[in-house]
This record gives sequence, structure tokens and C-alpha cells, in this order.
Amino acid sequence: MARERDRTALERKIVALEKRLAKYEQEKGGDDMRGIAERLEKIVEMGDDGIIVFDEDSRIDFANQMASDILGVYKGSIIGSEFYRLIGKSDQEFLKDMVTRGKGVGQKFCTEMAIKTPRGDLIQTEVCIAPSHTDDGKSVTYAYIRDITERKKYEKDLKESEEKYRNLFERVRHGIYGSSKEGRFIDCNPTLLEMLGYETREEFLKIDIVHDLYTKPEDRVAFQKLIEKQGFVKDLEVEFKKKNKETITVLLTAHVKMDDRRSITGYEGLIIDISDRKRMEKELREANEFLTRLIESSVDGIIVADTEGKVLIFNRGAENMLGYKAEEVVGKMNIRGIYPTGVAREVMQKLRSNDFGGVGKLTSFPLLVRRKDGELIEGDLSATLIYDEMGNELVSVGIFKDLRERLGIERELRKTQEALLQAEKLAAMGRLTSQIAHELNNPIYGIMNTLELLKSEVPLESKRRRILELSLSETVRLSEMLRSMLSFSKPEEEKRTPTKINELIEGILLVMEKQMREENIRVTTAFAKNVPEVMASTNQIRQVMLNMIKNAKESMPTGGVLNIRTMHNTGKILIIIRDTGAGIPEDIRDKIFEAFFTTKQKVKGVGLGLSVCYGIIKDHGGEISVESEVGKGTTFIISLPVQGKT
Repeated sequence: MARERDRTALERKIVALEKRLAKYEQEKGGDDMRGIAERLEKIVEMGDDGIIVFDEDSRIDFANQMASDILGVYKGSIIGSEFYRLIGKSDQEFLKDMVTRGKGVGQKFCTEMAIKTPRGDLIQTEVCIAPSHTDDGKSVTYAYIRDITERKKYEKDLKESEEKYRNLFERVRHGIYGSSKEGRFIDCNPTLLEMLGYETREEFLKIDIVHDLYTKPEDRVAFQKLIEKQGFVKDLEVEFKKKNKETITVLLTAHVKMDDRRSITGYEGLIIDISDRKRMEKELREANEFLTRLIESSVDGIIVADTEGKVLIFNRGAENMLGYKAEEVVGKMNIRGIYPTGVAREVMQKLRSNDFGGVGKLTSFPLLVRRKDGELIEGDLSATLIYDEMGNELVSVGIFKDLRERLGIERELRKTQEALLQAEKLAAMGRLTSQIAHELNNPIYGIMNTLELLKSEVPLESKRRRILELSLSETVRLSEMLRSMLSFSKPEEEKRTPTKINELIEGILLVMEKQMREENIRVTTAFAKNVPEVMASTNQIRQVMLNMIKNAKESMPTGGVLNIRTMHNTGKILIIIRDTGAGIPEDIRDKIFEAFFTTKQKVKGVGLGLSVCYGIIKDHGGEISVESEVGKGTTFIISLPVQGKT
């Protein structure tokens, strides 16, 4: 606008000087006229616009140096040239029309056009035509040419910049806004509308920021205090309400807007919805807390170490097992200080091998670890390596099981089994001896009676009488020996006491729990409530149950189900033991309670287990029976009289 005013003023000066020139031409001589013309030309040369004056035939009478510079044509060659040919044909018809129709006298008409210079350069220009008349009535036209190449480039850059800003404003996937201090939105992008659940910009701009947007109105006050104090805020976490009242968590980044007097008029900024991130952080935190609780609650010792062996995690199970506190170990102790010498290296070699559960895994490794107090602990280690996304080793995780109690139980169980086997052998020997003695007693008593009869027929003084007495004496001695053998084979019975069958069976299953689990056998029980006690020898009944459960386990070499039930039925306690093993063929089912009979390919005992069980149950006034189907399993049913019943 300023340059436009300057150009108009210059035009007025030129017209005024022309009039003065004409007046001086009448009043004074030629020398004065030339002086005025020179001054006029200097004034014209001072402008930034190219000025050309041409007549009604479009012949150029005058051109300043700026016109020469813009058009790229020597000034001397411009004078006398045809104006329209000089500037090219672009917009020629428009310009001619303005001049020839005479509508433009006293007015100015402008257009933008590209002028090609003789060197081939394309110059963006603004050409203004101002038609006029001289005092003698001749037509004269003033043309003003301005080089607007830089302006056009600036306008283009500005337009592109505005388009880029608008595209960024419209397309960025975060909310962008402008707001007033009073709490109204002035502008927003589509993402912010979508984020907060509003359908139109007009609807959104009407909301009250404090009450309709902030979950806690005091957060808006805190935001204003902070941004007006430092001029900006960055990543301020607040909670917003969507149109449907759903709460989201956002990060605010904004700066203040100021007027010419440096007074704050509002705020502009960015809103990032981090609700999903907050939810994931919460889920991750809860997962970490769960895993931490899981690790800490494990009865096994869990130790995590880095690739250098430095301990990173040491749970309570490890504290209880090894006697160290976590704060004594984590970050301060190397795993080599816990393992025996050389074991750490051996463990890592096995972990990196494919022979012990696969690369990065060690399923079982028996070892001795030393407690803080020096005690050696029998344990079992399972371990794994954890890798990063590039396949590099990060940490090793070791799980230590304290086997002291289990190994102690196993040793006791082995002793019990050995004692049971020995008892089976002794019981079998006793029954065999009893049977032999019983079978020999009858003929011996017959011999004794015969010898006594013979004595009565032989005189005392006869030598044969003495031989008879000697024979009778030896026969009596043999009878005494057999009586001693019977006494040995039927020792004094153990004292019988009231016995709770359910508790006795539960104790045996507890002892054998590990064996059953290792043999992949699932044990189920169904004990009747309020089962009466039985008068029994606890050791002998325990021996029976151990035998029965052991036989059931051995009948299921690939695993199966063992079910034990108790029932109370008309003065009797029933114990039902059912397995899903191979079953007993019908042709041998009646022989299983006989001494020395066995179906085992590799005889672990002497075939006396079930016969001993049968004898004990019969001795307690009970019964034992079997039901079996090949391929489906076997069921043993034991009945015992309740206390006081016979």
C-alpha cells in the first residue's frame, strides 16, 4: 500500500510538471524548458517502477532506466519501439482495450503478467496503464512496470507454508487447540474432536473448558498458574472428560498467546491421549507385581544372575534355604559363591548344550549347596537362559529344590519297604514251618503211640525194651522240636488297639505321594465320614495297605488312576482299592492269595505279599476279595469288623 501511494504521488508530480513545462514553453525560452525536463527526468529515474510513456500508436516516447533494467533491453533501443511488442502478447488485448476505448482516462488499470526478456528470462511483473490526454488533445498513456518476482515467490512460499500448516493441523494424530483465558476453545483440529467424542467443531467450541472438559476443575487452575508463570507447560498429565463422560488421561504441552501489549490472551498447544499407555502401564505393573509375588511366595529357591554371575534376584525361598538375606546377596554376591567349586561352569556348559533338555534349558541337576552357616544341603537345580531380541544371553534363572525332607522320607520308605519284604519272607517261612510241623505232628504222634504199645509187650529187663524207650525218647524230642517251631511260626500277637482306618490310609498316601506323582499316577480318595474305629494291630494293617498300594502302583507302569474309598456297612468297615492297571487274568485270579505265587516278570519279593495280607485280614476277623478285568484294572475289597463287633 505504501508503494502504491508513492507511485500515485509520483504520477501526480509528473502531470503537474508536464503542465508547468507546457506553461514555461509559452512563457520562457528553450533553455529553461530543457532545465525543467532534466529535473523531471531525474525525479522519474528515482522511482522503483519502470515508467514508459507511449502515444496513441503505442510508440514509446519515454522510458526510465528501471524500465530498461526490468525488461532487459537497452534503454536507447526502447524509445520508438512499440509498447505491446516490447512487453509481449500476454494480456495485450486487455491493455489495448483499456487504452483504445478511452474508458481509462484519469484512471489506472493493473494486471499481473509474465514478461520474457531477450535473454530468455521470465520476469513476473505488475503492469499498470494510466491513459491520459495532452493539452492539445492528443492521447498519451503512462505504463508502470514493477518486478514482482520476489513478491510472487514470497506469496507462493507463504501459500505453501499455510497449506503445510493447515495439513499438519488437520492431519496430525494428536489434538491441537487454541483457547482463551476465560475457558473457551477458539480453534481445534479434527483429531481433538475425535479424541473427546464431539461430532462438530461448532459444538465443541461452545463447551466450558473448566466444567465440561476437566475431570478436576482445580487442574485447570493449576495449569493456568504454571503456564502464566513460565510461559509454557510440557507433558502436564491431567484427566479429561469426553462428551459421553468417559475419563481419559492426557499430556498437555502448551504456550501462552500474547497481544501487542504483551498481555496474555489465551493458550495454544498439543493434547496427547495416553489412556492406552496408562492402561498398559497399569497392566504391566500388575503383571510385574503378580510375578514378584509369585517368585517371592515360591517355596523353592529362585536365583537370577547376569552373564557375569552377579545375583540380581534372590527370593524368600532362597533366603530360607541358604540362610542369606536378599540384601546381602543382590548386587553384592556372585553365584559362584553359592555353588560348590566348578559347579557354576558345569551348569553353564550344560545350559548351552542340547543334551540336557535343549539349548538354554537344564531340567534337573542334583547338587550340594552350602548354607551360610556351612551346612551342606542336598538339592536339585533346574535352570534356563533368557535371551534378548538379538539372541544374546541376558540372565540365567535357577530354581533350587531343597530335597532334604523328601530324601529323608524316601530313605525311611525304603527302610519300611525292606522291613516289609523281610517280614514277608519271615511270615512265609513261618507259615511254611507251621505247615510242615502240622503235617509231621500226626505221624509222629502215631509213632509215639505205637512205641508206647510196644513197651507194654516187652519186659522191662529185655534189651529190646531199652531200644524202644530210646526210640520213644527221640520221638518225644522230635515232637518238642516241632512244638517249638510252631511257637516260632506263630509268635505272640501284637497288641490290638482302636484304629482309625481313614487316618491310617491318609498317612500312607502322604508318604507315597512323590512316588505316585513320579509314576504319573493320580490318586483319588472318597473316605466315608464318621467311620467307626476297628480293633486292629496298627502295624499289621499298615503292612496290608502298603502291600496293596504298592501292588496297584506296579500294575500301572505307564501311569493311571488309583482310587481308595472307605464305607461303613452293617457293623463292618469296607476298604475298596481300585486301580486302572493291566488287570488279573481269570485263570490265575484264584491263586493270587497263595504263598509264593507271583505274576511279576522280575520277582522283587518271594510271592508272599498278598498271602501275608490275606492272613492278617483273616486273623483280624475280616475278609479280602478281588474283582478284575484284563486291560481295565483291579479292585480289592477288604472288610473289617468295627470295634466291639464280631
